[in-house]
Amino acid sequence: MRIAVFSARSYDRRFLEEANERHGHDLHFLEARLDDTTAALADGFDGVCVFVNDTVDAPAIEQLAAGGTRLLTLRSAGYNHVDLAAAERHGITVARVPAYSPYAVAEHTVALMLSVERKIHRAHNRVREGNFALDGLLGFDLRNKRIGIIGTGKIGMIVARIMRGFGCSIRAYDPFPSDDVRDLGVRYEDLDTLLGECDVITLHCPLTPDTYHIIDDAALRKTKPGVMIVNTSRGALIDTPAVIEALKDGRIGHLALDVYEEEGDLFFEDLSDTVIRDDVFSRLLTFPNVLITAHQAFFTEEALRNIAETTLGNATAFAEGRRSGNELQAEAVRG
Repeated sequence: MRIAVFSARSYDRRFLEEANERHGHDLHFLEARLDDTTAALADGFDGVCVFVNDTVDAPAIEQLAAGGTRLLTLRSAGYNHVDLAAAERHGITVARVPAYSPYAVAEHTVALMLSVERKIHRAHNRVREGNFALDGLLGFDLRNKRIGIIGTGKIGMIVARIMRGFGCSIRAYDPFPSDDVRDLGVRYEDLDTLLGECDVITLHCPLTPDTYHIIDDAALRKTKPGVMIVNTSRGALIDTPAVIEALKDGRIGHLALDVYEEEGDLFFEDLSDTVIRDDVFSRLLTFPNVLITAHQAFFTEEALRNIAETTLGNATAFAEGRRSGNELQAEAVRG
């Protein structure tokens, strides 16, 4: 298949070309993001490959279909940036990467917890400037702290397993409790109970209408004073202005983010020579107890290798007239 790869970076090219030695597709790499203004770049391509910050809405899909695209293969597990109903109307198959390395995201989650709690980011900057004072760097032990995990799929379960090793007590909220997670000694609670009891709350759920802004002002008024919030899942799980107010009045003691609701105009780009026009994001950066990474939790060699292999495997299955098992259907998602 001829496949146009949008939002392609050097690392995408490296791992996709490596995987393509086993698949033999004709890959064309484009730095441009896909949206309705760039979709014409895919004219004549059988397949289009996109990432999380590409905008695959109805107008973009209409142009892709007009240009001959029959397959949309995602380099991600999330698909909230894709209009599945529009793809279905235009006869475009959509396939994703349902799992690539849950360990990568889980380990980054714990790294963020430790870094923001022990103020590693601030300590690193101080030492580089010759400041070896400890004032303002006081942390706390994670041992015996209560960790609340919202969403106990593969990533949430691995976080639970890691935090047990720290000697933490684990609570979880998920509409679909897992016996495997319970076997780890995790206790499921309703959301309000989890919010009120836990010292650290970490988010590992998909973005749906039910989870949109699951951490909002009302939720933050139920949390313990000084709670730590960690989000390595989807930016829109958090109402950022509400979180800023909670940081200002001390309801949030530590905030660690790898995702941000409006990250599409920021992340994966070098903006060091430009002015950041997002005032909400800029306000977050002013807090000493906030640590942000730019959507890199997935970014390990193992994960990128798995993403590339599954992405091209989806294309190979489509070209051979069979299902890979990773296809998305609008009806199933709505249901």
